[in-house]
Amino acid sequence: MQKNQILKRLMAVSVAAAMFGAVGAQAQTSQQSGASSTAATASSDAKLTSADRKAIMDMGMSNMAEVEMGKLAQSKSQNAEVKAFAQKMVDDHGKALTEVQTLAQSKGVTLPTELDAKHKAMSAKLEKMSGDAFDKAYVKQGGVGAHKETLTKLQAASKGAKDPEVKGQVDKMIPVVQEHLKHAEQLAQGKSSSTGSSGAGHTGSSH
Repeated sequence: MQKNQILKRLMAVSVAAAMFGAVGAQAQTSQQSGASSTAATASSDAKLTSADRKAIMDMGMSNMAEVEMGKLAQSKSQNAEVKAFAQKMVDDHGKALTEVQTLAQSKGVTLPTELDAKHKAMSAKLEKMSGDAFDKAYVKQGGVGAHKETLTKLQAASKGAKDPEVKGQVDKMIPVVQEHLKHAEQLAQGKSSSTGSSGAGHTGSSH
């Protein structure tokens, strides 16, 4: 009788120990799973190629520069067509910049918060101009020149992109930049009077 009671107690202790052991193992497994998930995320960020990282940085800089120069043109130009073009740059590139910032954050890329030396110099040069001279310089540099350079970088980035989200953002920007370049070239050639209305109407449908 006494032996039976001892056996029952031993069995109860064994069951309790087994239960606690299972709970402990489950907790450890959960912790390991969480650690693995964190490591996987970090590994995913680390796998971003230098080319993809550069593409994000370039998109951030070009969009920021277009917004800044567009705002400058809005305040300095007296030409209705130039002001309309500048507003389009602020709107389109402002939206694109927000998208690039979201992408950069998800990929662990820190974007610059101010213009680089080249764009600062360009803005400083424009700041000193006024009237027709400003309009021509803005359209030539901030319109035609900047968009040609951006388009070349985007097309190269699209071909070499490894990350699907980076490539998706690059490919989304290409037709917008192509449209901007065409509009800027029309302004530069003095043809915007015949095509400006359709270009302005296309602003809302470019996104």
